[in-house]
Amino acid sequence: MNVELELALLAKLILGFIFSAIVGLEREVSLKPAGLRTHILVGLGSTLLTILSLDAFPSSDRSRVAASIIVGIGFLGAGTIIKTKEKVLGLTTAASLWIVASIGVATGAEYYLLAAVTTILAFFVLKLDIFERTPR
Repeated sequence: MNVELELALLAKLILGFIFSAIVGLEREVSLKPAGLRTHILVGLGSTLLTILSLDAFPSSDRSRVAASIIVGIGFLGAGTIIKTKEKVLGLTTAASLWIVASIGVATGAEYYLLAAVTTILAFFVLKLDIFERTPR
């Protein structure tokens, strides 16, 4: 593998790290269970797996990796959801992990603008209180 290709692949990985960190930082500051490290790891893993599916296995069905990432993150997200008699907790955390995985797939597939805009939109949805329902 040539140096230019390796640097391009590393740039994708670093960008996936940055996008994931932006969403994860909001969750960390908000003191949510899945914070900065969890979001970075999910986004970084999704980015890496997408890079590998596109570059390391050119003759394989590339869509299978993306589908597997989404299913795997669904399983991880389900572990963050807790139902009590009064309410359901963790749905937003599960959704934020799912969107970070999606951002990682987009970054690994070189859809940088799409990944960047999705990161910004996700950050603002999580940050803005106007989307928060008042407790009943």
